[in-house]
Amino acid sequence: MTVLSAGLVPSASAADVQSQQWYLSAMKADEMWKVSTGKGVKVAVIDTGVNPNTPSLKGQVLAGEVPRAVGYKATEDYDGHGTSMAELIAGTGAGDGLKGLAPGAKIVPYRLAMKDMKDGSEKEKAPQLPDVIRAIADSDVKIISMSFGEDVERSDVLAAVKYAESKGKLMVSATGNDAQEKNFIGYPAAYPYVVGVAASDKSGRVGKFSEHGNYVDLASPGLEVPTWCDNTFRSYCTSQGTSQATAIASASAALVWSAHPDWTANQVLASLIDTAGRDWAKDDPSTYLGYGLIRPRMVLEQSNFNPGPAATDPLARENATGVTDEAGTSTSASASASAPPQSPKATAGGRTSAAASTSDTSDNTTMWIALGVAAAVLAIGGGAFVVIRSRRAA
Repeated sequence: MTVLSAGLVPSASAADVQSQQWYLSAMKADEMWKVSTGKGVKVAVIDTGVNPNTPSLKGQVLAGEVPRAVGYKATEDYDGHGTSMAELIAGTGAGDGLKGLAPGAKIVPYRLAMKDMKDGSEKEKAPQLPDVIRAIADSDVKIISMSFGEDVERSDVLAAVKYAESKGKLMVSATGNDAQEKNFIGYPAAYPYVVGVAASDKSGRVGKFSEHGNYVDLASPGLEVPTWCDNTFRSYCTSQGTSQATAIASASAALVWSAHPDWTANQVLASLIDTAGRDWAKDDPSTYLGYGLIRPRMVLEQSNFNPGPAATDPLARENATGVTDEAGTSTSASASASAPPQSPKATAGGRTSAAASTSDTSDNTTMWIALGVAAAVLAIGGGAFVVIRSRRAA
């Protein structure tokens, strides 16, 4: 997946960053916050670390709940990516910082060794993904947000994912940003029980970079989203990626789970799938947008919403079929099950100045197009989102 981009446009002041969070108004966040802010829900952010001292995250990060065995430098973000994801989820907006979609939720931070990490010794000390997932599974965290990935399926990670599912955790992951180059299958998004999230723009079109396949389950805002420019935390930049989409999807789940604390992970996900914006049959999901554009407000506005049976897996069909390539051929885990451990890559995509009014960019920040066939305009929150789709491989 896309390495965190370099050569950013000059920094912007943080004062206007909330005005850049277009998806908050599009999703009618103010109305949702009257029902739920995510209070009582803990979200584990597995990333580059989370800085708990930004104005927007003060009091929001539960660093003391990270087990020592997997907590190496969890509150030291070497890139700014993990802190950005945490703010998109649960930022309070204090100090003119990012306002999270679920500002009442709390963040439990984890620092994972990423391929972008330049310090080899630091990479060796960072915990491995299977150990982190298992540690979270044994905690009272409800949601595991993973804005990173790799193109190799690993048996130890798969086993950890299955363990976390057995413990009732909802796992959300970025599908990846390399669709323009090779569109490889991205893990952990493609593992069973993990919700794969694609990135959409203001019109609901899937980003050109957003990877597609039958492991895409939902789409979420991921273009022109402000994040920290770097680990100096002095300014925000406009960015794009399935990372951002994953954080916003995780926050959406937190809103729903907070409003319905007695629901299971299956029921929270089922409610988001049932209410997703789409104009196609639910049993015929898209390879680009999955079951559709995430719309938590549609769940929250119905106090008696029926999420279905607690034990029914809403991704049962995909989990039974397994991942297929574009030709519809099932992939095999056997070839990579014994692959040596490697570090995944964060999926931030390109970033530009949050204050920029033009398309001056670095990397692929403004490169997106509608993929598939344009269909009817659906309402997601208060904004109109054009739904773009393509049928999944059988």
